[in-house]
Amino acid sequence: MNRIVILLFLISLVTLEACKDNEGDCTKVVPSTSLADIDQTRLANDIIAIDAYLLANGITAQTETNGVRYVITQQGDGTTPCLENRVQVKYSGRLLKTGTVFDSNNTGATFKLNGLILGWQMVLPLVKAGSKVTLYIPSGYGYGEEGAGGGTIPSNANLIFDIELTGIR
Repeated sequence: MNRIVILLFLISLVTLEACKDNEGDCTKVVPSTSLADIDQTRLANDIIAIDAYLLANGITAQTETNGVRYVITQQGDGTTPCLENRVQVKYSGRLLKTGTVFDSNNTGATFKLNGLILGWQMVLPLVKAGSKVTLYIPSGYGYGEEGAGGGTIPSNANLIFDIELTGIR
């Protein structure tokens, strides 16, 4: 009888732990504390530049209140990621102003979503696995005043990313 009680207790613990993992935090929105240092004047000017680019190129993008614009070019049928997830992606990043490609990966890479630039964190939780999406990211949600890549991405550069969300872990 004691073995049955112990076995049931262990099964209950394992079940509770599994439920805890499945019900764990799933953050879909970037915390406001991460956005507190964004220069609002720069953001407003970046949004004007991005909107002008979209208009000049005949692109109709979905608009998030945070200023990121995006176009889903292929709708997937998977789930949407949480900020805590690792995302598997193929991508190409280029500068809005010149079109210069500064990074790409066509074979696939895996990243923790909450470790990526804010623009990705803001939009990818809205995108189902299997989708392809183009992001138009204001500089403050990208690499900001610092730039990146040893000058490859200049200070305050607005960015375009073509992303294929191939999986979620």
